[in-house]
Amino acid sequence: MPLLINDVIQYVEENISSFHEKRLNKIETLKLKEVLQKKNPYLFKAKNIQTASEIIKGIVDAYLSSSEEAMFGDWLEGLAIFINEKVYGGKKSGINGIDLEFDNQSVRNIVSIKSGPNWGNSSQIEKMENNFKTAIKTLRTSNSNLQIRCVNGCCYGKDNNPDKGTYFKYCGQRFWEFIGGNENIYIDIIEPLGHKAKERNENYSKQYSGKINIFVKEFIESFCDKNGSIEWEKLVKYNSGK
Repeated sequence: MPLLINDVIQYVEENISSFHEKRLNKIETLKLKEVLQKKNPYLFKAKNIQTASEIIKGIVDAYLSSSEEAMFGDWLEGLAIFINEKVYGGKKSGINGIDLEFDNQSVRNIVSIKSGPNWGNSSQIEKMENNFKTAIKTLRTSNSNLQIRCVNGCCYGKDNNPDKGTYFKYCGQRFWEFIGGNENIYIDIIEPLGHKAKERNENYSKQYSGKINIFVKEFIESFCDKNGSIEWEKLVKYNSGK
C-alpha cells in the first residue's frame, strides 16, 4: 500500500526521543580515562597540541561522534523497517546478519542495513556476503524455488554501481525508494527528524560543557606538571604501557 507521510512523521516524533536519550546518557556516563585509552596520544603530540582543553575537546568530540553515528544508524534502521512494514508488510528478520525481509513482485528481499556506503573493510564485506549465502540456504529449505534478492541498504550516500554480483548495494535515495516505493522518501524524512531538536540539543549542550570542564580539571591533575605543561611520557604510559 502507498506510504502516508503522516505515518512517517508520527513515527519519527514518537521515537526520535530514544536517540536523544541514548546520546545524553552517553555523555552523562562518559569517563575521562575511558576515552583516553581509545585515542592516539602520538597524534596530539604530532599536532603540537599544548593545552589540556584542546586535547580533551579533541578526544571527546571524536569519541562522541563515532558513538552518535552508530546510535543514529540503529535508529534509522528502525525507521526503515517501519516504512517497509507499512508499504510491503516487511519485518525485522530473525536470520543472523539480516535486518529486514520482505516480498515484492514474487521476490524475497533480504536486506543488511548500514548507515552509509563506506561502512566496512574487505573482511566485513565478506562476512556480509557469507551471511547472505547462509540466509539463502535457510530460506530455501522450505521453498527451493524461492527467488531471493540480497541487498546491502545504506541510509545515506551514493553508489552508482549497485550491482555487486552476488548482491545489490542501494544507497540514499535508491535505498529509501527500494524499501518504501517512493522516490521522495529520502527527502520527506528530513523535516520530522528536527522534532524538538532545539530543546534537546540545548540540554545536551549544557551536559557536554559541564563534562568538558570536569575532564579538563581531571586531566590537569593527572597528566600535567606543577607548571601546567602536559607530561607526554606519563600520558603515553597510561595509554599504551604494559
